[in-house]
Amino acid sequence: MTDHQLFDLTVGYASFKNPVALAPMAGITDAEFAKKTAQAAGLIVIGAYNLDFETNEAAKRMSERGRKEFITEDPMELLESELEKLGDLDSVIAVNVRAVSTEDYMQAALLARKHNAILELDAHCRQPEITDLEAGEELINDSDKLKNLIQRIKRTGVVLSVKIRANVVENTQLARMIEAAGADILHFDAMGTHGADLRALRDVRDVTNLFLIGNNSIRDFEAAKEMYGRGADMISVARGVLENPELLNELAIATTALQRQTGWYNVPKHLCGGGDLRALTFCCLPVKHCAVHTALKKVGMTPRQFAEFKINFVNGTPLQYGDGTCFGSMAWCCKASKPCFLRDSVLDTIDLSHTEYTELHQNQGTSTENTTTQTHDTNTSLHQPSQHTHTLQKQQEREKTLETSYTTQ
Repeated sequence: MTDHQLFDLTVGYASFKNPVALAPMAGITDAEFAKKTAQAAGLIVIGAYNLDFETNEAAKRMSERGRKEFITEDPMELLESELEKLGDLDSVIAVNVRAVSTEDYMQAALLARKHNAILELDAHCRQPEITDLEAGEELINDSDKLKNLIQRIKRTGVVLSVKIRANVVENTQLARMIEAAGADILHFDAMGTHGADLRALRDVRDVTNLFLIGNNSIRDFEAAKEMYGRGADMISVARGVLENPELLNELAIATTALQRQTGWYNVPKHLCGGGDLRALTFCCLPVKHCAVHTALKKVGMTPRQFAEFKINFVNGTPLQYGDGTCFGSMAWCCKASKPCFLRDSVLDTIDLSHTEYTELHQNQGTSTENTTTQTHDTNTSLHQPSQHTHTLQKQQEREKTLETSYTTQ
């Protein structure tokens, strides 16, 4: 099985070999830097590139005060050259761009589309030389302008990512607007007061089906897993690569190993541990006061509706079994990574691996989240890119075995 098949991560015409990305750093992440440090990454975002006279003049002023910037007299020629240099890689390429005029964004979008690359709209740069032009981070302070810009860029057919910084405006409202406008990817810098704001990432995951890239303070696999566990479909690294040029390779290897081992690389943390709403799939029967009740209010379900939903979902699957577990069905069991001899005894009896168990819960978690996003009037397509299901033949064979096993006990 190839990595593309292992992860099944696709957004439009872009198919990622793994959920690890190089994040853009102005004046640093060009084609040469990417080839040296990021060939293992599923996504390489180069830039930020300045698309017009105004943003290039702003970049010159930033450069004069010591910031690194990409400055050019012919922005489109530079973009074409950079994309051609990376054309032999099996990573998806994205170009992060800034501009004043919509027409320049659309021209860059057509160029990206030509090379099967992603266009990333820079709504993240907070340098005053850029925000004074009503570009960069200033875009998120004018939701009508940003919405119109996204809609016009999408007319080109390009896969569009929007990069934003957390906690500048209300995060969830901004995420919903970006999705409603038609963007494909949200590149979310979860910048907090002290490191990454994982709660902000989780809250955004809970209200949108956008392909979500989590960014900020990732310097090792543990930090990456914290973002995966709050709903990031992909994580991206910037400064960490400067400190450790092998970091993207290390993260790709570790994430691939986790996917092979568990079947769900971004399995959510339990709700009581700060996980996103997908974690409802691992919640027990809501009979006591705990985090599940707060989550159910977000979903718009009563405890009874939730119980009926889970029982109906697992009916006809191996999760319906569970004699001897806390509530008589593995619909209510926790993550496989949490030791439980009651659950594992049933898994041994029915010959179901931890990976298969996790994949079944993944399908339930995705379905629960889909219910959530319908409640929030967002796009109801399933955001979760990794859908691993049993074939009908394998399912039927297992059910016969289970029925025989439980009949003879």
